[in-house]
Amino acid sequence: MAHAQETAATSGKPLFSNRYKGVVLGLLLAAYTFNFIDRTIVATIGQAIKVDLHLSDGQLGLLGGLSFAVLYCVMGIPIARLAERWNRVSIISWSLIVWSGFTVACGFAGNFLQLLALRVGVGVGEAGCTPPAHSLISDYYEPKRRASALSIYALGIPLGSMFGAALGGWLAKTYGWRVAFMAVGAPGLIIALMVKAFIKEPPRGYSDPIEKTAPIAVSRHWLATEAAELWAVAKVLFGSWPVLNMVLGITITSFAGYGAGFFAPPYFIRAYSLDYATVGLIIGVVAGVSNGAGTVVGGFMTDWVGRRGGAWYALVPAIGLIIATPLYMLAYSQPTWKAAFVTLLIPGFFHYMYLAPTFGVVQNVVETRQRATAAAVLFLFLNIIALGGGPLFTGWIIDTFAQAGFTHPGDPSVLHALGRLASGAGAETTRFKSACPGGAAAHGATAALAAQCKSTLIIATRQGMLVTTAFYAWGALHYLLASFGLAKVLNAAAAARKLREA
Repeated sequence: MAHAQETAATSGKPLFSNRYKGVVLGLLLAAYTFNFIDRTIVATIGQAIKVDLHLSDGQLGLLGGLSFAVLYCVMGIPIARLAERWNRVSIISWSLIVWSGFTVACGFAGNFLQLLALRVGVGVGEAGCTPPAHSLISDYYEPKRRASALSIYALGIPLGSMFGAALGGWLAKTYGWRVAFMAVGAPGLIIALMVKAFIKEPPRGYSDPIEKTAPIAVSRHWLATEAAELWAVAKVLFGSWPVLNMVLGITITSFAGYGAGFFAPPYFIRAYSLDYATVGLIIGVVAGVSNGAGTVVGGFMTDWVGRRGGAWYALVPAIGLIIATPLYMLAYSQPTWKAAFVTLLIPGFFHYMYLAPTFGVVQNVVETRQRATAAAVLFLFLNIIALGGGPLFTGWIIDTFAQAGFTHPGDPSVLHALGRLASGAGAETTRFKSACPGGAAAHGATAALAAQCKSTLIIATRQGMLVTTAFYAWGALHYLLASFGLAKVLNAAAAARKLREA
């Protein structure tokens, strides 16, 4: 690594041109986009799955969250440790093949348990994408451009959500949810070949000062070495007050994002009686335009204002989330789908400013040989709580609100609903499920019962969305707390890199 860096430095010619680095970033963006298409497709076609397989919202949330997150997180650390030693490009390529194959297989699931098992397989494959990708990007781009580059990569989240929603909605309406799984999974196999063919493995730490550190070696005491490396990364992420609050900020914000995002398509279908294609287009436009713009602007803005002080890496997300929270609540209180759609275009921009600054801080505070591991540890903590808990929590609270509203109908406000829950009104968990399987009245039910099932589910879904979006304000609080002392931490990490160069 050092020889390659020294050769480039003495010749005055970089190993990689800006154009080539753009190609690399574009391919990694494509991989992450399909990562998120395959991850979030259940949200778009979830209502169709719910009706077909007679699922509760809790089961739907389990398919979109915890089942995916558990093995995603379990496999993330071992794959990241492998990425610190082995070819990261190969890891990403093979991971693409695995998760794309399991996504295609989801189309053949015959019941809830089969679909649950296949979603776990998707999670195993996707565990090999982001940690090595973050490490690669950090080697291709120097620290002062790192948040900007990571914001382009993070654009895969809104782009994946956009294409998954628009394409998934149209496919579900036209051909059914099974074909939707197959259609969005297959292209990932082509992207895997392109990643392997066109991306070169860069020298470790290529865009940082030359660090005089020994490479990680495998020895008889490898378990102790791995534990020491993980402990070193954990101390950086959780042992520093500013960095800890950055981690808590992204975790709680993502908890709300996964929960609300997973049930946004069912909300539009239930509340406004829209078809899957229309809802897919609505969610796709919001994700691609609003969320996408916020993701990119957040990265470039943070790199720009960050030159005035490291605290801005936390203040940009905090300000964005403070603005977004009441706007989300306003959007999910609108009487028409057009008003809700137009309102949703605003908060997504401010909300998604949080991603790139957080990723940039994590990559800049750890050593070069720990970057993939740092990303994996972050996503382990984040995804167990956010991806695993967000959809499950929102599904559970919608189910609970529905039960309470079904047995004790009344004021549809969130405060009244929470009061009913506190009094134990939602304890009778079987009545709504038995009377309204899959959220709709059973075949042969009276018109009055059908209307009650429908109105109860609409009100409960709106209440669940409002409760979930309130978590954005909690995330903003942690980003505000992180701003105190973050500049000192970033400066200390930069100084440590210079010392290793000396």
